[in-house]
Amino acid sequence: MISYGKQTVGDEELAAIAEVLAGEWLTQGPATRQFEQDLADYTGAKHVVAVSSGTAALHVACCALDLGAGDYLWTTPISFIASANCALYCGAKVDFVDIDPHTRNISLTALADKLALAKKNNNVPKIIVAVHFAGSPCDLGVLQALKKDYGFYLIEDAAHALGSSFKAVPVGASQISEFTALSFHPVKTITTGEGGALTTNNMLLAKTAEAYARQGVIRDAALWQGPPTSPCYYEQQYLGFNYRMCDIQAAMGSAQLKKLIAFKQRRRQLFDHYCEALKDLPVVLPVYLADSEVCWHIFVIELASSQVRDELIHYLKKHNIAPNIHYPPIHLQPVYAHHGFKKGDYPNAEHYYAHALTLPLHVGLTDQDQTQVINLCCDFLENMGALL
Repeated sequence: MISYGKQTVGDEELAAIAEVLAGEWLTQGPATRQFEQDLADYTGAKHVVAVSSGTAALHVACCALDLGAGDYLWTTPISFIASANCALYCGAKVDFVDIDPHTRNISLTALADKLALAKKNNNVPKIIVAVHFAGSPCDLGVLQALKKDYGFYLIEDAAHALGSSFKAVPVGASQISEFTALSFHPVKTITTGEGGALTTNNMLLAKTAEAYARQGVIRDAALWQGPPTSPCYYEQQYLGFNYRMCDIQAAMGSAQLKKLIAFKQRRRQLFDHYCEALKDLPVVLPVYLADSEVCWHIFVIELASSQVRDELIHYLKKHNIAPNIHYPPIHLQPVYAHHGFKKGDYPNAEHYYAHALTLPLHVGLTDQDQTQVINLCCDFLENMGALL
């Protein structure tokens, strides 16, 4: 089966894991600190907090920014559910901004209009989560201007985008955002099995996020609120969570990070070949901002209709190809129906979902595998006739 995504792991990762297993630390040890430093060096951010997942990264970022009851978080409906769930975890409210149908990122025009109306109604969101969909960064220049005008906190959801850059600045540098959230799930650009991280340039936010990820416990004596009562004293200052990354995962992450440049090159090669091979077919191909350099996480096309898309999925599966769809709109999930969202609220997102299909794209995809996927797509679409 040729899957839409898959990890690539070699001897370097196995050796790094074996070294941890032979050492003294399995968690909260030197490998985790080294991975955090490696990520800081790669992204240019001053502080990195490694955590157990991308979802955990978003959650503790919201906690560190004191998101709570009565506050709003806005994000895009086309993302994994974690981009919105992080607000509900904090007891806050969620709202969405429709996507730009071309970039598939949050529509910055719609965002500007919605912010202007929110300011009139005195309900500007506390946090906006901007998702860099498929690895293609949002226009951070426009977001910076809106942030200055309206005073919201910005979290970059870069679960798809480690390795990408905007105006030559790596995603994760967090130059205009309070936090950037990363994911190291197996289908992402690098993996730690499961895992995630936050990058930030604010030391206080980094320390607060780290505390939330480690049960709310503070071990730095300089930050204690009371005098120590024993030589092994610590304080719980927050109602935190067990979101630690273990050293086994971190060692794997450092080994993977050394391969990111090569991974990025291969993903771009596969992306370019798809675009060239499919350009004359009745499909909509991905686009990205001219100011961006993209480390492509997924390759999404749009078909003429949901019927064509669904039939192509069945056709590919019959030939041992496993495509996917990224994503069912968050606002149409049953959980969010209970919060008042309904079909028709975000037409661009809903139109995209009805037509979207994710084709296989990962470092382990061979040229022969990709040719098979392309040929099957071509054969299918050339025989669809009236449905197109």
